[in-house]
Amino acid sequence: MDDRKRKRMTSNRESARRSRMRKQQHMEELIEQTNNLKVENDMLLKRIDAVSQVYAGFESENNVLRAQIMELTDRLCSLNSVLQIVEEVSGLSMEIPEIPDALLEPWQLPFPVQPVPNAF
Repeated sequence: MDDRKRKRMTSNRESARRSRMRKQQHMEELIEQTNNLKVENDMLLKRIDAVSQVYAGFESENNVLRAQIMELTDRLCSLNSVLQIVEEVSGLSMEIPEIPDALLEPWQLPFPVQPVPNAF
C-alpha cells in the first residue's frame, strides 16, 4: 500500500510540475504576444499619424484652391460686367462667355472625389 501511495504522490508531483511548466509557457507566450501587439499598435499609430499629416496637407491645399476659385470667379464676373458695359456703350456686339456653374458652385464639381493616396 505504501509503495502505491508513494508512486501516486510522485505521479501527482510530476503532473503538477508539468502543469506549472505549461502554465509558465502559456504565460510567456501571452507576454510575447502582448509585446508583438504593442509593437504593431505603435506602427499603426505612426501610419495613422502619417496619413493624418498627408490629409491635413491636402485639406490645406484644397482650402487655398477654393479661395483662389472664389477670387478668380469674382474677377471673371467683374470683367464680364465691364464687357457688358462696353458692349452697351459702344453698341458693338461682344461675345461674353457664360460663367460655368462649376465655378459658381464649386462644392458640386462634376468630377468624382478622389481617394486619399496610401501613405504606407
